[in-house]
Amino acid sequence: MKNTTTPAPAPQVPAPLKNAPSRPVPRPERTTGSRVGELLQRQGVLAVLLTVILIASFVYPTFASVDNARGVTVQASFLAIVALGMTLVIITGGIDLSVGSVFALGGVLAAWASQWGFFPALLVPLVVCGAIGLVNGLLIARANMAPFIVTLATLLAARGLLLAFTDEGATTYLVPKDSAFAELGQGSVWGFGYPILVALALFGAGGLLLQRTSFGQTLFAVGGSSDAATLMGLPVARTKILVYTLSGLLAGLAGALNAARLSSGVTIIGVGMELDAISAVVIGGTLLIGGAGSISGTLWGVLLLAVIQNLINQIGSLNSSYQSVVSGGFLIVVVVAQRYLARSRRTT
Repeated sequence: MKNTTTPAPAPQVPAPLKNAPSRPVPRPERTTGSRVGELLQRQGVLAVLLTVILIASFVYPTFASVDNARGVTVQASFLAIVALGMTLVIITGGIDLSVGSVFALGGVLAAWASQWGFFPALLVPLVVCGAIGLVNGLLIARANMAPFIVTLATLLAARGLLLAFTDEGATTYLVPKDSAFAELGQGSVWGFGYPILVALALFGAGGLLLQRTSFGQTLFAVGGSSDAATLMGLPVARTKILVYTLSGLLAGLAGALNAARLSSGVTIIGVGMELDAISAVVIGGTLLIGGAGSISGTLWGVLLLAVIQNLINQIGSLNSSYQSVVSGGFLIVVVVAQRYLARSRRTT
C-alpha cells in the first residue's frame, strides 16, 4: 500500500474589494514656522517700512507733511522704474549692472532730442537704451556669457558713450521751458506728479505680467533652473533677451523722466544707481539666486530706501553717505534672513 501525501492548500488571498473608496494621499501639513517664514519674506519689508514711517512721524512733525511725502515719492519714482526692470532680471537668476549708466545716458539723449518735440525726447532714449539691453540679452542668452561680465562691460560702454556725446561732460543739453516734455517731469494730477503716476502704472502692469501671464511663470521657472526650464520646452533664451531689453528700456525711460524734471541732461547722475536698485529688489524679498520675488516687494524696498534718505535729511547733522551705511546694513540683514528662512523651509 502506497503512502500518498496531499499538498497543502495554497493560502487564499482575499480578492480586492470592488467599489472600495480610494483614499487620497494626505499632503504634508505646512507648519506654522514655514507660514510665518513665507509671510516675512513677502511682507516683512512692508512692516519695517510702516514702522519707520510711524516712528519718524512722531519724532519729526515735518516728515508727515503732504509736501514732504510728495517729494519723497517723486524722488523714489525714478529708482522704482529702474528697480522694476532689475526685479525681472534677478528673478531669472541674472543681474544688470549697466542700469545706472543707461539711466544717465537716457537723460542726456532725452534732453538733446527734446528740441524737436515731445515724441523724439521719449523715443530716442528708449530706442538707444533698449538696444543696449538687447545687446546684453543676446550676449548672455545666445553666447552664454556671464551676466556680471556682460553688464559690467555695457556699464562702461554706456558711460563712455555719454561722455563722448557731451564732450567729456562739458556740454549740457537743456529741455525747452514750458514744453510738453518738461511738463511730463514737472506736472501733476491731483497733487501726484506724473513720474509717480508713470511708476505706479508700470508696477501695476509688471505685477499682472508676473502673476497672471505665462511669461511671468516662465521667469520663475528660468530662475529656478534654466536646464529644467529647457527640458520643459520653455523659451529660455528668448525670455532672458526680453527681460534684459525691458531693463534697458525702463532705465532709459527713468532717465528721460528725470531729465524732464530737472530740465537738463545731467551727466554725473546714475553713479551707483545699479547698487541702489539691487538693494531695493533684494530688500523687497527677491532672491538673488533667482526663482522667487515680487513686484510689490520691490516697491516697498524702494520706498524704504527713500524714507531712510529723507530721515537723514531731517536729522540734519548727518550727510547723505550714511544712507549707504544704513542700506548696506538692511541688505546684510535681509540676505541673512532669506538664507535662514530658505533653510528652515527645507527642513520642515
